[in-house]
Formats: sequence, structure tokens, C-alpha cells
Amino acid sequence: MLLFLDNETEYAPDFDLTDTASKVIDYILSEEGCPFECEVNLTITDNEGIREINKEYRNMDSATDVLSFPVLEFDLPADFAPFEEAGEQLTDVNPDTGNVMLGDIMISKDRVISQAKEYGHSEKREFAFLVAHSVLHLLGYDHMTKEDAEVMEEKQGKYLDELGINRNPA
Repeated sequence: MLLFLDNETEYAPDFDLTDTASKVIDYILSEEGCPFECEVNLTITDNEGIREINKEYRNMDSATDVLSFPVLEFDLPADFAPFEEAGEQLTDVNPDTGNVMLGDIMISKDRVISQAKEYGHSEKREFAFLVAHSVLHLLGYDHMTKEDAEVMEEKQGKYLDELGINRNPA
């Protein structure tokens, strides 16, 4: 997995953003059975930056914690079979890297900080949670129904626990 991280802010937490995001993304892709080498673009911004993108792309004039912009369209979450069948016909490949472009993630550093305080855990845990949440969206998961939300919540918690990134107090 190839991660392109762009930190538009001066956010410099006490953990490595690239290392943490890469570990979370790699682990989830492996656990979800992704058969491809993928790439993800991750942008760290502030509340104003994410508000502008949220307004532009979702017509919602408010800040949020994370936005996901998937490239692949899954019929069923993490069902890679149609893409594997497409093989060399797969169009969502970066010609420079040969990796499948999974999508873009945008995270508000302001929300990482405030939500970590609100939930009583570390900024690393909050950041990793938002990355995990977003990667599941890139893989076609959603939380529009109660059942779908339960699936996402279970997977997010399970994967972060397995990585040892739990809700220990900050």
C-alpha cells in the first residue's frame, strides 16, 4: 500500500501520522482481503478546510471530522471479485505506480484534538479511528442503516484493538 500524506496544517502530534495511517490502512486492506497493491491519498486539514470541501462536494456547510472519497464503486462492501475479473481492464490504476487508486481521505486535525479530549483517549487513537472509518468507506461500507452502522462499528473497534490502538486514557 502506498500512502500519500499531505499535512496542510502545522499539526505535529506525538505520534507519526504517516506510520500510524499506513499501519491502519495496511491492516484493514489485509483483513478485508484486498488482492491489489493500493494507494490512498490522505490530507490533514483544519475545520475550515474540511468545511469548504464538505460544502463543495456534499452541499453541507459545516465542519466534520473525516471525509472519504472512494474511487472504486463496490456492489457489496469489500467484494473485490468484480475488480479481479476486470484484471488488466481495471481503469482505476495509477499509471505512474501501477497501484489501484482506492481513494482520498481528508481529516480535520481540529476534530482529532477535540474528539480525543471528548472521548478521553489519545489523539493517536482518534486519528487511527478516523482513518479506519474512512478506509471502510473506501471499501464500500456505510452506516446509513442501523445494521450497516453496527457492522462498521464492530470492524473499526476490532481492527484497532488488534493493532493495539485502543481507548486507553490519553
